[in-house]
Amino acid sequence: MTRPLARRFTLSLTATVAALTLVLASGCAVTRGQESVGAYVDDTAITTAVKARYVDNREVDASSISVETLNGTVMLSGFAKNSTERAMAESLAMKVGGVKSVKNEITVRP
Repeated sequence: MTRPLARRFTLSLTATVAALTLVLASGCAVTRGQESVGAYVDDTAITTAVKARYVDNREVDASSISVETLNGTVMLSGFAKNSTERAMAESLAMKVGGVKSVKNEITVRP
């Protein structure tokens, strides 16, 4: 494998393991008023895919941006170096399958 291909494979594998760990650690408990188990799994997969795109992209600092998903709506928060990074984070999130909308609450550091 070439290095970039090996890195992508490793990142994809890491993202998959992280998603499965989250699902198993939660015990799949759902109470009244919360989303269904299936929706929770879908949202976890979306969150993991968005974070993986940030890791693969050099313009976005994945460690500075938090991603949460509820019923296909992605909430971004944290800090960006500039407005270009903020816009790129939103754009990358919108391109993930299953995303219905993105709420971009990322603050640009002065």
